[in-house]
Amino acid sequence: MLPLLTREKNADRVVRHASGDKRFKILEVHMKKHQFRQDALIEVLHKAQELFGFLEDDLLLFIAAKLKLPPSRVFGVATFYHFFTLKPQGEHTCVVCLGTACYVKGADKIMAAIQEKYRIKAGETTPDNQLSLLTARCIGACGIAPAVTFDGHVAPKLTPETALEKLKTLI
Repeated sequence: MLPLLTREKNADRVVRHASGDKRFKILEVHMKKHQFRQDALIEVLHKAQELFGFLEDDLLLFIAAKLKLPPSRVFGVATFYHFFTLKPQGEHTCVVCLGTACYVKGADKIMAAIQEKYRIKAGETTPDNQLSLLTARCIGACGIAPAVTFDGHVAPKLTPETALEKLKTLI
């Protein structure tokens, strides 16, 4: 959760934080390319996640200060969309679609099998940082339900057993 600071204090804090990390300079160049427009927030968040791997609080404050947006708006957008993450992710990701078609065809059973096998819940990462288990409301693959995305690749018509086998080959 973002600390409750005034915008001025946020700007001072993030400038000190950003001074030694070249990724902040790359991100700032990206924002400049978009002319620091507030309506480029999603593009900026994508670039930030690409550079840093996840969107930590200080990074969100930096973006808010540079785009002259309230931190609550930046945090709200970052938490609304499932493709943004606020915590470091594991080496591998597994996104189980829980949309209606996938759920009806057994996505809940796939989810339960993965949670039991790896002893993590949705949104968590295994202690060895090998696997992050995520969910999505819909990945737009209803015709091949239930679908699961492994490291960005969609796998069709899975069962709990085939999902666990797929994970075994990744980890």
